[in-house]
Amino acid sequence: MIKHIVFWKLKKSALGGSREENAKLIKEKLEALNGRIPGLLSLEVGIDFSKTKISADVVAYCTFANREHLDNYLNHPDHTAVVPFIVKVNSEFRVADYEI
Repeated sequence: MIKHIVFWKLKKSALGGSREENAKLIKEKLEALNGRIPGLLSLEVGIDFSKTKISADVVAYCTFANREHLDNYLNHPDHTAVVPFIVKVNSEFRVADYEI
């Protein structure tokens, strides 16, 4: 099984939305991918409530049966359609992919 985890720190405001509004939009857009991309077993998005200096604002946690399914997800048109919005509203991000 493959785990794909992404953390984003968002800009204070971007594209006319506040950090909080854009976090909700990221959650909505990504969670809408559940059931639409072959090989994506689960996708969960969380919005941080602790709001510390070291916190990420949004995290995505995805599972896949294998690396091929992760690659399919990353290159799928429904996923790539969401990426430009996320790129414009985040100031930094971190990704970890691992196999269990």
